[in-house]
Amino acid sequence: MSEPGPLNFSVQDIAERAGVSTATVSRVLNQSELVHPKTRAKVEAVIAEIGYQPNALARNLRTAESRMLLTMVPDFGNPFYAEIVRGIDSYARSKGYHVLLCDTGANASEEGTYFDMVRHRLADGAICLDPDSIQHGISAEMKGLKWVACCEYDPDADIPYVGIDNEKAAFDAVTYLIAQGCKNIALINSDERYRYARDRNKGYEAALAKAGLKKMPQKFTKGLEFDNGRRAASELLKGSRKPDAIFAVSDTLAIGAIRAVRDAGLSVPHDVRELGETAARLLLDRLRNPLANTGGILLKHELVLRQSA
Repeated sequence: MSEPGPLNFSVQDIAERAGVSTATVSRVLNQSELVHPKTRAKVEAVIAEIGYQPNALARNLRTAESRMLLTMVPDFGNPFYAEIVRGIDSYARSKGYHVLLCDTGANASEEGTYFDMVRHRLADGAICLDPDSIQHGISAEMKGLKWVACCEYDPDADIPYVGIDNEKAAFDAVTYLIAQGCKNIALINSDERYRYARDRNKGYEAALAKAGLKKMPQKFTKGLEFDNGRRAASELLKGSRKPDAIFAVSDTLAIGAIRAVRDAGLSVPHDVRELGETAARLLLDRLRNPLANTGGILLKHELVLRQSA
């Protein structure tokens, strides 16, 4: 008599073959950390041997879980977010979750619509990369829902977050330029609806003030695209006071600036994938233990010097 197919095996069948309880098999299938590594390996070996495929719909109805996480991104065209999303997706999949990307366009109404999916249990939780001003505006409506903020965050809100100290990162970058003898340092910044733009502006100004240098004219762009950086740098070069260095708040703006003026531009890069992975971990921690005080995390930044510096 032939063996049943993968879809016909039950948790009971796996438990009998592995010599464990059905509860232990369920814990392994649900990625629980409350299973001894040797026991987990034994159960996973049986699962692999028989090709068991759990009925996701039945499990979701039974546990009231969707195993789906939302990632709300304000601009799909910005390559900065791509690495963060990869980090989120990598960590989520390792824990048995899927990720649904949501393009909000930095619009509060769109963000609220996606949060409704969490409210109606079509998703278990969300990671929000929208501007902190939008997060703050709708945070009262989202009270009680499981979500974390990534990159953009409101430190006064009771929401777990992960980001970097953008003010300190900008201060370090501009201080380095000053140490290299630069005195006329211009700034190319982006939309100040974003916390990182405001914080990097503060760091830029603080470094100049500490060195007793006057601010150069600033250029604000409505996006982080290459062409925005190129145009902004070209305009700065046409001014009466020409910069001997340009500090751009993002890699893509810096690359555009370098195209406009060959030896200008400095980026403050960091492992943006780590931002995504940490955000996903924070969210899953919150789902496992809703009462846990996860707080906020600021990752360390690193000043990376390139030929443009």
